[in-house]
Amino acid sequence: MNVGFSKRASGSHSDNPKSVGIVVLLFTFAMCGVEVRAQQPKKVPRIGYLSAFDAATESARSEAIRLALRELGYIEGQNIDTEYRYAEGKVDRLPELAAELVRLKVDIILAASGATTIKPAKNATKTIPIVMMGAGTDPVEGGLVESLARPGGNVTGITNLNRELGGKRLELFKEAVPKVARVAVLYDPAAPAAVREVKEVLPVAAGPLRLTIQHWEIRVEDDFDRVFAAMGKQRPDGLLVAGGPLAALNGKRIAGFALKNRLPSVHTQREAVDAGGLMSYGADQADRFRRVAIYVDKILKGAKPADLPVEQPTKFELVINLKTAKQIDVTIPQRVLGRADKVIK
Repeated sequence: MNVGFSKRASGSHSDNPKSVGIVVLLFTFAMCGVEVRAQQPKKVPRIGYLSAFDAATESARSEAIRLALRELGYIEGQNIDTEYRYAEGKVDRLPELAAELVRLKVDIILAASGATTIKPAKNATKTIPIVMMGAGTDPVEGGLVESLARPGGNVTGITNLNRELGGKRLELFKEAVPKVARVAVLYDPAAPAAVREVKEVLPVAAGPLRLTIQHWEIRVEDDFDRVFAAMGKQRPDGLLVAGGPLAALNGKRIAGFALKNRLPSVHTQREAVDAGGLMSYGADQADRFRRVAIYVDKILKGAKPADLPVEQPTKFELVINLKTAKQIDVTIPQRVLGRADKVIK
């Protein structure tokens, strides 16, 4: 090999211009190849967004998450992509939707509808990180994490668990509408958080407030007309909506019933008040979404869900719809209005 090379190299550059040209050309191609490899784009992480609701119901929350991620430098379509999957109120579809996200090999799954979506996601994967966006049930009791401080598996995030929250909601309702004595409670028995509130929290809180609680179950959408008809005959003084996918999907329908029957209503989420409900009290959603985005950022930078403590809400918001109050002839005391974080006029 050395002898052959010496023979080819023994001539001057002018003696063999074609050989020199080929060598230069090969060297140029080789350098270009190095440059191309160096400039290959990095893998864009993909987020799986799993919701029990439909796209319209989920739009405000998903947009808030997108903006919160943008504040941290993650721009949709540039350095992050999101795969959205909506069960549209059919919770039995969630296991397959979760499995679909796993097959797509997303980097993180955002469970947008509490335990309803967390459990199917957890059953679908033990490796892909799952971030809770506000589980209303106890994630430890529910077997979702080992402890709040040390989740231990692939699930972490935000829990709305606060055993005093349902009682506080009822207390504020009574303060805002003092004439309320009999409260109809609308809930979905398939939503663990709603069941816990109805069975454990509200009965304890109602006693000191001298309120009578009436439970009304909504299992499927067809139940609304039947329940509303029965509720209309019993004429309660107020309506408390305990949440769940069915309640969220039918927020306008519930608000319409309450307005038609001049019935003051209190809700767990602000969206219901935007739809015409009287008031809501719950975790500050803007703060919650910022914190969810921080979990995503940490995980994408290498943190493990097992080591990221589950957080509970520290900020809460009271929203009151004065437009609705006028329509149903309810006067909200000034001391309550003064404590509201937002008043819709």
